[in-house]
Amino acid sequence: MFLGTYTPKLDDKGRLTLPARFRELLAGGLMVTKGQDHSLAVYPRDAFLEVAEKANAASRGNPQRRAFVRNFFAAADEQHPDGQGRITISIDHRTYANLSKECIVSGSGKFIEIWDKAAWDAYSAENEESYSLGVDEVLGDIL
Repeated sequence: MFLGTYTPKLDDKGRLTLPARFRELLAGGLMVTKGQDHSLAVYPRDAFLEVAEKANAASRGNPQRRAFVRNFFAAADEQHPDGQGRITISIDHRTYANLSKECIVSGSGKFIEIWDKAAWDAYSAENEESYSLGVDEVLGDIL
């Protein structure tokens, strides 16, 4: 399980060093794709394949579902961390997530998210009240 928040920097070649705590879980390969709210989602290869199977089995009759499935697969990029635990973030992914040098890598359970630090700070500030309230309609089936 991926937990915690880390602040690696994106280097001039578009490489990002994964947190040491995450490297073992990602050593067998990983998939980077578009995430929610202009973040990137990074899945261990096996976890990505589980989601991919569900996506392939889903009806594409709903336009929103169809758009999600298309984007999820079209934006997927397989990566293998190098000896220093770095992955290369593609130009398309850097543009989508508006990544600058300062990044946030956060655990999100079965996957990790990569955010631009300024975007993460704004998102966190904007959503802190919702998190604090823990509205039953939103979290009833989680907590």
